[in-house]
Amino acid sequence: MQFGRYYEEFEVGAVYKHWPGKTVTEYDDHMFCLLTMNHHPLHMDAHYAEETTDFGKNVVVGNYIYSLLLGMSVPDVSGKAIANLEVESLKHVKPTFHGDTIYGETEVLDKTPSKSKDDRGVVYVETRGYKQDGLIVCTFRRKVMVPKRSYGETRGGEQPGRPVPHE
Repeated sequence: MQFGRYYEEFEVGAVYKHWPGKTVTEYDDHMFCLLTMNHHPLHMDAHYAEETTDFGKNVVVGNYIYSLLLGMSVPDVSGKAIANLEVESLKHVKPTFHGDTIYGETEVLDKTPSKSKDDRGVVYVETRGYKQDGLIVCTFRRKVMVPKRSYGETRGGEQPGRPVPHE
């Protein structure tokens, strides 16, 4: 199974539908908030959310949704990446709640060969995340430096660094 793509394999206009989706639990949300020290009561305090917000319940922290979508896209987009160069226009379009299932897809917007090194290029993509009902909740664009096949071939092919089993 392929993990990521070489520069030559990206086509402008292609859309990669990431699979599987992920159902977001209260545990996921709270753990992410605690790990990142985001203790806002909108995410952590059910009573606060019920009594004082328009939503009437906890909202999943947006950076978890972004991180989830970024992770979902790795096997299709950046699994061979040399570097993530830039993230731009991150938009949290609609709220996500505990129990929602997130799906993602990424569209290739542009690609540009490197001007300084002929073994790589930059791919410009937009990732869209949506819930089980198709409602878009998050979008972001990013630029990823990915290798050309020649780069991969000189560094061990599809699974560089993988040891050979022996007894």
